[in-house]
Amino acid sequence: MKSGYFMMTLLIPGPKCPSNDIDVYLQSMIEELKELWDGAETYDAYSKSNFMMCVAIMWTINDFPAYGNLLGWSTKCKFACPYCHKDTQPISLRSKLCYMGHHCFLPLHHPWRKNRRLFDGKVEKGVAPNPLTGDDVLMQLQGLGNVTFSKGKKRMRNAPNNAYNWTKKSIFFEFPCWNTLLLRYNLDVMHIEKNISYNVLSTVMNVVGKTKDTLKSRYDLVDLGIKQGLHPIQDGNNVLLPSACYTLSPEEKLKVCNFLANLKVPDAFSSNISRCVKVEEKKIHRLKSHDHHVLLEDIFPSTIYGVLPKEVSESIIEIENFFKNLCSKCLIIEDLDILEAEIAITLCKFQMVFPPAFFDVMVHLPIHFPREAKLGGAVQYRWMYPFERRLFGRRKPHILLTT
Repeated sequence: MKSGYFMMTLLIPGPKCPSNDIDVYLQSMIEELKELWDGAETYDAYSKSNFMMCVAIMWTINDFPAYGNLLGWSTKCKFACPYCHKDTQPISLRSKLCYMGHHCFLPLHHPWRKNRRLFDGKVEKGVAPNPLTGDDVLMQLQGLGNVTFSKGKKRMRNAPNNAYNWTKKSIFFEFPCWNTLLLRYNLDVMHIEKNISYNVLSTVMNVVGKTKDTLKSRYDLVDLGIKQGLHPIQDGNNVLLPSACYTLSPEEKLKVCNFLANLKVPDAFSSNISRCVKVEEKKIHRLKSHDHHVLLEDIFPSTIYGVLPKEVSESIIEIENFFKNLCSKCLIIEDLDILEAEIAITLCKFQMVFPPAFFDVMVHLPIHFPREAKLGGAVQYRWMYPFERRLFGRRKPHILLTT
């Protein structure tokens, strides 16, 4: 994906993202692409002759909020996962929704399916949801009421129960054969990996205001009846929180910060991560997406190995191996089958260690990465790094990238 082959066809003005109204801006582009689908006579300067040029849309590449805007599926409700759709298994906590139903992706006779104590207090008897085909989407969209696009106004629709989480019919369905594609919208590995790394780093380092291990998250354990050893203890007017195995002590945080502050890496391997480390304050901050990419896949697992308990460090190392194998240049179908089985086990191990508040939808989405890799190929051609570097690196910094 070299910069010489990038072509900006549409730039939406304004300080804010158009959200679901983006279809209004895409309409002219879709009309031209529909004309090019049938072919247009084009002059070839090299051969000095005309030929019929045809154009097809392979897929879209965007972050998760834009994913929902283009697909027309709300990614902020209980059915936030577009792959699990109506079969998403959210759990309502005191402060948020969490997505912990990963043991339904395990084999049917796996012993963890019956383990109430380690997961959400329930026996899992279901199976992994099947992703919707294009025809399934169109069938569900038939139950969606008319959606009026208007700037600055809330859209009103009368949607029956079979419309589920749909907010509109995507304009891309006007393009021929769009409903026959097996992969229409790509989950962005870059942003999802960054969010997982951020969650892990903030929770392990116990960053105030960022960690997922809070008083509310401990009371969530009480509500679910799991991990009794981490339940809050009432001491008069005070509430004591037992120390968790996944957080570092002040001395251990100092060791980690010293290690990262003195870390030397090869040229062009990553940015200078030591600039983001405040040793005296025991903080790691202002990391960019690629910093999280390097930190999660190459640095942080080896840093915390031997510092955190075995069950915690092993789960983090397994998620590191998953992303490292997923981001390799050469992907083999058999290896992706193994990754698909391993990521379900890895996320279940995360559930055994971290509190339910840790599992936002971003932590859930990697379970669908192997399937996308089987259909779309290498991640390097389907993530946001090239586009963000193109826009933010060589163009004006105030451009907001939405798709």
